[in-house]
Amino acid sequence: MNDNQINEFTKEGLALEGLVAYQDGSIVSRTVINRPSGTITLFAFDREQSLSEHTAPFDALVQVLDGSAEVKISGKPYLLNKGGMIVMPAGQPHALRALERFKMMLVMIKG
Repeated sequence: MNDNQINEFTKEGLALEGLVAYQDGSIVSRTVINRPSGTITLFAFDREQSLSEHTAPFDALVQVLDGSAEVKISGKPYLLNKGGMIVMPAGQPHALRALERFKMMLVMIKG
């Protein structure tokens, strides 16, 4: 990430959901922070788009910025709406599916 990108994300009052746009039939992502200690990535999912079940070696926090989604952790479904959040523990299988268009912030802590 260069200095111009960092400056873009340090503006006072910046609305996170405005930093990533919906695209028909797609999932769009935008990295806000990418450091050895962790990442923050914004995602915009079109309706019915999904991430298939997978695991990650680190804990990850999902916060819904717009819309709603189903998050499955170790096979158990959780419904998240705007403002909702959940932690996906390291090593546990998880998946996400957009019930409607939704945006989320994914915070992954590596250390």
